[in-house]
Amino acid sequence: MKEVLSKCDYEEPCCPLNMHPEVVSIPIGRIIEKLDSYLNQNDYAAAERHLRYWISEANACNDMRGKLTLLNEQIGLYRKIENETECLTAIVEALTLADSMKMEQSVTYGTTLINAATGYKAFGKTEEALPLYRKAQIIYESALDSDDGRLGGLYNNMALTLTELKKYREAEELFNKAIEVMEKQENGELEIAITHLNLADLAVAEYGLENSEKEIEKQLSEAERLLNTEGLPKDGYYAFVCEKCAPVFGYYGYFLTEQELNRRAREIYERT
Repeated sequence: MKEVLSKCDYEEPCCPLNMHPEVVSIPIGRIIEKLDSYLNQNDYAAAERHLRYWISEANACNDMRGKLTLLNEQIGLYRKIENETECLTAIVEALTLADSMKMEQSVTYGTTLINAATGYKAFGKTEEALPLYRKAQIIYESALDSDDGRLGGLYNNMALTLTELKKYREAEELFNKAIEVMEKQENGELEIAITHLNLADLAVAEYGLENSEKEIEKQLSEAERLLNTEGLPKDGYYAFVCEKCAPVFGYYGYFLTEQELNRRAREIYERT
């Protein structure tokens, strides 16, 4: 049974009656933990209510850093449930807030840029997305270690946008850089599998379906091998990746793999 927002989800409000200028931090760790529990259950309605409530609390408590964190989560949620209007609204609010906080060179600002760009791309606004990715790349490569997993996510998402804009060589370079980074991460096989599927799509975009058969087979076989890696946690994120990858396998005619990945995801969601 899916949970509904209960009193325990929003207890300890920051300042329900009187507004005051000092910052009172919202319990961001507990908020994200509860949000993750909703997402692991596919209970997006409860996740949305949860975020709206705590964004309101962050405003009341003057906790703009907490609010920015939740706006970033909101962008991801609305992207996932394909709510374009709310996603674009959250993007504008997050970017405006980040700019007002004078945090241009921080990793947090880079992450906000990436989330905004990924939201734009999800709804076909690739021209708006690419400049944000490029700004984030400068920040991340300056502030993070070269093997930081966050760089892998940036390279992968940025390469998808470059593929849509027909900048194929730059896209391929970034996909390969993403693989290099994720090979150094614990359970990085999931992200690498996604990147191999993206490389298959890149080949088709550049050369056409008929001329890419060998490359498709190569990339999909490697992706399937990685998804079957022993010891990977069979949690909500694994289910999400299976759901994300399944239709790609189906598109290229790997119907049994598509069915198997959907079955795994369904079993995980039913169990949690």
